Amino acid sequence: MISKRVEDFAVIGCIAIGVMSCVYACGGDDSTGATSGSDASTDSPQSDDSDGQAGKDGGGTDGSTPSPCLSGNCANVVTEHNDNARTGQYTVETKLTPTNVTMATFGKLFELSVDGKVDAEPLYVQKVMIKGVAHNVIYVVTEHDSVYAFDAETKPDAGTSTLWGPVSMVGAGETPSDAVGGCGQVTPEIGITSTPVIDVATSTIYLVAMSKNGGTYHQRFHALDITTGAEKSGSPKDITATYPGTGQEGNGTTLTFDPKIHKERSALLLDHGQVYLSWSSHCDQGNYTGWIMAYDATTYAQTAVFNDEPNGSEAAFWSSGAGPAADTAGNIYNETGNGGFETTLNDAGQPNKLDYGNSFVKVTRTGSAMTLTDYFTEGNEVSESAGDIDMSSGGLMLLPDSAGSAGHPQLLVGSGKDGHMYLLDRSNLGKFNADGGNGQIVQDIPNATFGPGSATSGTGSFGAPAFFNGAIYYGGESEPLKRWAIAGGSITTPQTSQTAASFQYPGTTPSVSYDGTNTATGIIWAHENSSPPTLHAYNPADLTTEYYNSNQAGLRDQPAGAGNKFIIPTIANGRVYLATQSSIVVFGLL
Repeated sequence: MISKRVEDFAVIGCIAIGVMSCVYACGGDDSTGATSGSDASTDSPQSDDSDGQAGKDGGGTDGSTPSPCLSGNCANVVTEHNDNARTGQYTVETKLTPTNVTMATFGKLFELSVDGKVDAEPLYVQKVMIKGVAHNVIYVVTEHDSVYAFDAETKPDAGTSTLWGPVSMVGAGETPSDAVGGCGQVTPEIGITSTPVIDVATSTIYLVAMSKNGGTYHQRFHALDITTGAEKSGSPKDITATYPGTGQEGNGTTLTFDPKIHKERSALLLDHGQVYLSWSSHCDQGNYTGWIMAYDATTYAQTAVFNDEPNGSEAAFWSSGAGPAADTAGNIYNETGNGGFETTLNDAGQPNKLDYGNSFVKVTRTGSAMTLTDYFTEGNEVSESAGDIDMSSGGLMLLPDSAGSAGHPQLLVGSGKDGHMYLLDRSNLGKFNADGGNGQIVQDIPNATFGPGSATSGTGSFGAPAFFNGAIYYGGESEPLKRWAIAGGSITTPQTSQTAASFQYPGTTPSVSYDGTNTATGIIWAHENSSPPTLHAYNPADLTTEYYNSNQAGLRDQPAGAGNKFIIPTIANGRVYLATQSSIVVFGLL
C-alpha cells in the first residue's frame, strides 16, 4: 500500500492521436446534453468484442455495450482522465490553442468555493436542463460529503453559479468520517474521495461516500440525478461484501468487507452497465485485503465481488486517485499494492493460493462471477512488497491499437514506486517468472518515473500517464514530466523530451487537449502540487517549451485555495478546471 509518509505529503484525427474509439463521437460544442429523466440514445449499438466499437451513451445500461462518452472523442468529461482507457485526452477542444494559451491572453477567470477538500477530479456535462434552462455544468464532490453542480461559465459574484448543492451524503445523526486511526492520508475528514462517474443517458452521477455515527462507519454507493442532486429511487446502498478465503480480513473461511478500514481511493469505473468500485485502506491499518465490487447501473444492486488476496493480506487498490481501466469487451485492468504473492505456481501458472500482491491484474465479470483471467507480477515481488514498494501507487493506461504491433496489437502501460515503466500485452500479460526477471513481457524500462537510485516507499509513480500523437507522458515523484515515443509496440528509450521543472510529491498526472483534427493544436496540461498550486501548459512535441504557467502573471492567476495531491486538470469547452483544498479554480481566455 501507499505509506503514510507518502500520501501525506474524428477518423484522421483519431488515427493521429490514437483515440481508442474514434467512432464514439458525442460532438463538440453542439453535443446533446442531459435532460431530467432522459434515457435516450442516438448511437447505434454494435458488437463489443474489439476496441473501437460503438455503443449506447451512458454505459450501456442494458449491459451489452460500453458508453461512447466513456471511450473518448466527446465534449463531456464524465469519468476520471476522460475515458475508460484513462488516456487523459480531451479531443474536441477548439478554443484553447498554443497561440492563445499565453500569459497575455489566458489566465484565472474565477474560483468556486466549496465546503471541504476536493480530492476528486471535477466532471463536466454540456447542456444539462436544470429548472428549465440548459447549462454547461461542472460537478464537484468534497471530503465534507457534499456534491455541487456549478454553471461552468458563470462567476460566483453573478449569484447564479451554484445550480444546486451542496447536497449532503451523510445520513441522519452522521458526520463525515474522521481520519481513521489518525492516518494522515486523507485529513481532517473523509467523505467523497474518489472521482465519481456520470451516465449522461440516464442523467445519473454515481459516487461513494464515507460517513460515521459514533463508532459505526458507513460506506455507501449513491446514484444522484445530475439535474437536481436528488437520490435516484433505490439509492443509496450500504456497501457490504463477502468472499471465500482464509485471509486476514475474515474468520478463517470467509472474508467480510469492513467499511471502517477501507476507503474508495480509486476513481469509479462505468462499463457495460456496471459501476466498479476498488478499495484501499487507511495507511497500513487493519486486517485489510483488496476488493473490487460491481454494481448494476440501473438497479444499484451489487452484482459481483472479487478479492485479490483471499488467502493472504493487504494488496489493496490505491492508484493515487486514478481509476481501473476497461477495454470494450468488458475486461477490467488494475494494479494491486504490496501484499501476499505465492511464488509457487499451480498448473495454470497462478500463485497456488491465488494471492496477487504487487501485480497487474485483468478481471472479467460474467453474471454474478468476477474472476481473474490474467496477471503480471514482477520477478522481485517478494522483496519489493516487503519494502512497501507498491505497484499500485500509480494508475495504468490502455494504449490505442495504433501504438501496437502485429504481434502485440493491444497494449497497456503502468508504473509504480520502483520507477519502472511496464509495457504489457493485454491478451497475455505475462504472469510470473520464478527466475526473478521480467523478460516475458513486451518491455520493461527501468528509471522511467524514478532514478537512477534505489527505490523506496516514496519514489516512482504516484499518478498516471497520458497519451497523445504517438507518445506516452509520465511524471514521477520529484521528476520532470517526460515524453516517451511509442510505435510498433515498442517504447523508444530514452525519453524524447522532458520539462525543465521537476514536480514535487506526488509528481503529476497530465491531461491533453486537442481540436480533433490538427495535432499542432495539442497542449499538455499538468498540475504542480506547490504553494500556491500551479497549472502548467506545454508543447506536446517538445516538453522543454512551456506555453504558460499560473505563476507567470504573479498574483493574478494564482489560486486562493491551497495545493493538494493527485489533482488532474479537467479541460472542457475553452476552460481548465483545477481542484484545490477549498475550491475549483477556473482558467480560460481573458
